[in-house]
Amino acid sequence: MSAIDTSTPTVDALEAELGREKHRSNILAALRSTVFSLIVVAAVAVIIAMLVLPIMQITGTSMTDTLQDQDIVVTLRGSSYETGDVIAFYFNNNILVKRVIATTGQWVDITEDGTVYVDNVRLDEPYLNEKALGDCNITLPYQVPDGKIFVMGDHRSTSLDSRNTALGCVSEDMVVGRLLLRVWPLNAIGTVQ
Repeated sequence: MSAIDTSTPTVDALEAELGREKHRSNILAALRSTVFSLIVVAAVAVIIAMLVLPIMQITGTSMTDTLQDQDIVVTLRGSSYETGDVIAFYFNNNILVKRVIATTGQWVDITEDGTVYVDNVRLDEPYLNEKALGDCNITLPYQVPDGKIFVMGDHRSTSLDSRNTALGCVSEDMVVGRLLLRVWPLNAIGTVQ
């Protein structure tokens, strides 16, 4: 049998042990602080993404060539939209993306060749590759009702938009926001024009 060492530890041994304990305690405190900071940053990022800058993925072709299927965009919530802005809005439990053509009280007219006039002024639409009257069953000229926005897709021949009563004008309270940036694919990062 071996004897138990009952000698008193030296001061140096006690100081060394105390140093190891302080070091371990400092590492644990730093780890807790880092984890807490990461959780707070993630929570703030989620809140900002949900309330101020929603991120969404484009599906479909109604906005080609401006936006492509599977593009990922950042949307900025706001309260006023102007002709030419690209907006996202709720429709039948989906989010659609179209371009603002006219707002409350303005008159919209579209010729057979697809030229758009707002309040008798021809719209300059450099984002279009081709004009088309598309699926239009509204009576033209058309006045945008109060609290509504007249929208059209950039791919005019195939887009279902305010030209058809199936969608109609968009209520301002259904708008998610204005598309701000395309963030995917990487080779197309930039503002949405």
